[in-house]
Amino acid sequence: MDSAGRRSPPPPHARQLWQSTLFSHGEADLSLDWPTVESYLTMFPGRTPVNVVPQVPHCAVRMAVMGWDARPATDAEIGRMKTIVREWMEAGAVCLNLGLDYQPSAFADTRELIELSSIVREYGGIYAAHVRYTDLGRAAAWRETMVIGRGAAIPVHISHEHVDDVTEPLLEEAERICDLTFESYLYPAGCTHLALMLPTWAQAGGPDGVRARLQDPEMRNRIRQHLQDRLTVDSGGARAVVVGNRTGLFIGWSLDESAEAEGLPMGEVAVTMLEDEHPYVLMVYHRGMTAEEQHEAVWRTVRHPRMMVASDGIYHGRSSHPRGYGCFTRVLRLGVREMGAISLEEAIYKMSGFPAERFRINDRGLLRPGYGADVLIFDPETVADRATWEEPRLEPVGIDRVIVNGETVVEGGDPTGALPGRVLRAHR
Repeated sequence: MDSAGRRSPPPPHARQLWQSTLFSHGEADLSLDWPTVESYLTMFPGRTPVNVVPQVPHCAVRMAVMGWDARPATDAEIGRMKTIVREWMEAGAVCLNLGLDYQPSAFADTRELIELSSIVREYGGIYAAHVRYTDLGRAAAWRETMVIGRGAAIPVHISHEHVDDVTEPLLEEAERICDLTFESYLYPAGCTHLALMLPTWAQAGGPDGVRARLQDPEMRNRIRQHLQDRLTVDSGGARAVVVGNRTGLFIGWSLDESAEAEGLPMGEVAVTMLEDEHPYVLMVYHRGMTAEEQHEAVWRTVRHPRMMVASDGIYHGRSSHPRGYGCFTRVLRLGVREMGAISLEEAIYKMSGFPAERFRINDRGLLRPGYGADVLIFDPETVADRATWEEPRLEPVGIDRVIVNGETVVEGGDPTGALPGRVLRAHR
């Protein structure tokens, strides 16, 4: 607010970063008037049916200090970022949270990440990351995480992964190097924006940077050819389906189906979408696994002792990913009841007690006197996900009641309208 009580406009970088994340939250219009960490966290109580756990947002921290600069940070810039990280940790954040394929975090080097993690370690927090797949590839990105864990002497956590022939030996390797856990949602597809398929140099500057490069004929051709090569299913690319955008065009269509309808190469259709749908096109990327491969992946993943369950959900979009509505009940139906891969008790621990322990939320995750009254009442014989790729918003069944902080927020499958959610801060 200014001296006359009028709302101040947000800093330019705040608005730009908000625009660059529209793919994840849709068209929500907030003031962005959060000059401090506390001013941001006070927004949640009384406005949410669920609890909120603060995490240090690396993208926002780097943006505040360096803007969109596509380079490693200097010593002075790292020092300024450390100050912001400490402010978050003092406010009760549980970890440093990163999306290292996303702008502007993609240009942070390992040195920066170790330095920032050293502040988080002082508070007993952990390092939690969507690792750097685009530049390093999967195995090398895991190993970078291990280097950070060892270099900062901090526990590390990898987001939305699964156990297969690549990661199983990496998990064994990590046992000798650092304290590593991971999370999974057990679907054979991911969900993010189309621009993430670009090389890191082409993503620099966020959506406006991408749009500017598409105006240069040489760069446009390089980007078009990259997308053509990366997204061609016959060449090993994931089947990419449009699930959300600004105009509503091609929703539910794959890029190859859209290209056939337009009579154009898929790479050209993709760059045209990036232009016409600015600032985002939300996609689901199907991995092309057979039913047998999916079954094996679920079995190996859910049984691993370092795995916990998390949805990584994006809830907007006309044809969104079913993980938003079915992640946890899918584990109870498929992993427990149908496959017998783990016990009911193990599954519940991976959804509640294990995350609470790992992220140091000390009064949650167990039914115990003095703990927060967060309780889900369900029938283990009937609980099941119903969300599918064709109907991703179908609610699960078999859940009688959801209680948050002692108040019922869902009863008989219907929201009650109660908003008892709190900010759960790490205990120091």
